[in-house]
Amino acid sequence: RRRWEAKPLLLQRGLPPLVAAVLAVGIAWASGLPPSPALLVLLALSYALYLSPHRVRRWALPVTALSVAVAYPFYLEHLFALPVVKSFPSMDTMVVMAIFTMMALGLNMVVGYAGLLDLGYVAFYAIGAYVAAWLASDHFTQVDLRFGAIGEDTGVGGIHISIWLALVIAACVTAVAGVIIGLPTLRLRGDYLAIVTLAFGEVIRVVVNNLDKPINLTNGPQGIRAIQRPPLFFKPALTALGVTVEDATLYALYFYFLVLLVVGFAVVLTRRLENSWVGRAWTAIREDELAAQAMGIPLVRMKLAAFAAGASFAGAMGMIFGAKQYFINPESFTFMESIGVLAMVIVGGMGSLPGAIVGATVVTILNLQVLKGLSLLLNQLRATDAVIPILNYPLSRWPTQLDPAKYERLIFGILLIIMSILRPQGIIPERRHQLELEERRAEPAPTLAPTAGGGGDG
Repeated sequence: RRRWEAKPLLLQRGLPPLVAAVLAVGIAWASGLPPSPALLVLLALSYALYLSPHRVRRWALPVTALSVAVAYPFYLEHLFALPVVKSFPSMDTMVVMAIFTMMALGLNMVVGYAGLLDLGYVAFYAIGAYVAAWLASDHFTQVDLRFGAIGEDTGVGGIHISIWLALVIAACVTAVAGVIIGLPTLRLRGDYLAIVTLAFGEVIRVVVNNLDKPINLTNGPQGIRAIQRPPLFFKPALTALGVTVEDATLYALYFYFLVLLVVGFAVVLTRRLENSWVGRAWTAIREDELAAQAMGIPLVRMKLAAFAAGASFAGAMGMIFGAKQYFINPESFTFMESIGVLAMVIVGGMGSLPGAIVGATVVTILNLQVLKGLSLLLNQLRATDAVIPILNYPLSRWPTQLDPAKYERLIFGILLIIMSILRPQGIIPERRHQLELEERRAEPAPTLAPTAGGGGDG
């Protein structure tokens, strides 16, 4: 290990991904699925960008990521046709990935920047979703408020406002909720803070589950249905241009670019906060709270600001989730959702903006694509005479209890253990932590100086 760390840093960074890419391409080729030239060019460009200097990556990586994200829906059918991979994420999976990316960015503010362990983060997600249900459905039939016409007139009462106004309201309401949960926890740290926030998340879930009487606010376990989707304001323009697309496809594109726009705004806002005096105050609180207080940092205001900022991100995504799903109920906001978002932050790298994005992408693809894809493949093979090589075990006798999708939490736990042992700083560590690790590696090993009079023949 010491000999490897003595090698040039460029070799340390460049050799592992190169070996992994060569192995992946070799396995695909040996399996009879040769990669297309376009995919090889994309891998080469990604590798060159990975090895480029930091001043180049600062602008090249965001521009490349944004270009790929914008062009992805229009090339999705061509990507499915590639011979090397036939299970690219669908539009729905990409929307879910963007939603969890936004939530990971918000939780990263609380856990990664300010060092406040929040295990009840899904509560803010639930609040945002129910705000969407209240402001975009016929739930309150005794009220008739139509401002901005979020959908067609159904002829009954209810609150129906513009999706953009509902998005702002959801973010503001959850920010206030973040301040409310932050006030009684200002003097708590570590495990005690985690217990209180965990309890807050469970309290919110139980409250929405039982708040159907005496006043029906959440409709209890049945949830709220008929959440109206926003109108397709651009459809007349497409029709005038002679473009005819189904409403389902238009809504998929609508929500995809909506979450992409919101996530882009969140990334810019997070980067600005990270480099501002607010972000530096959060970092000081995370590193040493007593020292930060001694230096004049207002702990109360900074902690409340972290809770409010992180909660507003989850509230905005909860509102979009409610509008996209058309229906919400308390079972969508369990404690395990908070653990999943926390796993994204830890895997990506706590306190790292690109780490939160990569962590959310990896965990979402692992859950929605890999595990569920393997389960679907097993179900298809059960209907055939396929057998497991070497063992000669027929897959038709494979028990459904061993489907990979049912072991999602177990696999996440194993993933966290592996990350804690092999790479505790995450896939993309925070810049400050990365520099500290490089400085420690560059320091010479300490040697024991001979003591006075401690040798010789006496």
